[in-house]
Amino acid sequence: MQDWTFLTNHAVVLVCIARDQRTRLRDIAACAGITERAAQSLVGDLCEAGYITRHRVGTRNFYEVHPDVRLRHPIAQDVGAGELLALFLRREQGTQEAA
Repeated sequence: MQDWTFLTNHAVVLVCIARDQRTRLRDIAACAGITERAAQSLVGDLCEAGYITRHRVGTRNFYEVHPDVRLRHPIAQDVGAGELLALFLRREQGTQEAA
């Protein structure tokens, strides 16, 4: 039986981007444990859905996260992406403060 998680790859990629909005595609792929091609596709999906905007800065991309965009699943339509991200970013801040 393969290991599974509660978060989709889309959610994981969004968390990776929210951690570092100047991250590279290869870093997103490594963070999410997926291929660069999959990361590129997921980033495209997130852009299309309005969760992020991709900006070109020189030769690099910069991602702007839109925390007010609502989650798509019917059970979570009243929850903004920022609320989901806050769970993970707050956890990381607490870990960093403890160190």
